[in-house]
Amino acid sequence: MTTAINQQLMDELREMIAEVLEEEPENITETSLFIEEHEADSLRAIEILARIEKKYKVSLPQEILADMVNLRAVYNTVIEYSDGNL
Repeated sequence: MTTAINQQLMDELREMIAEVLEEEPENITETSLFIEEHEADSLRAIEILARIEKKYKVSLPQEILADMVNLRAVYNTVIEYSDGNL
């Protein structure tokens, strides 16, 4: 797996997450915490997961929701579960 960031993927995820969290995309940084800084709840986390699965055609176990605390973690999870096909 490459350590280079796929900026297009990062931007798409930022837009998607901002929409679910009802935030402006520029407020979603790679390290801002969804729960603590953006008042996300479990329903929004599940919605983010569902949108990712649909858009990127990946299957993500619900157990990983607890690890998807910020944009960087979501990005890393998508990359991991897509087997580098994005």
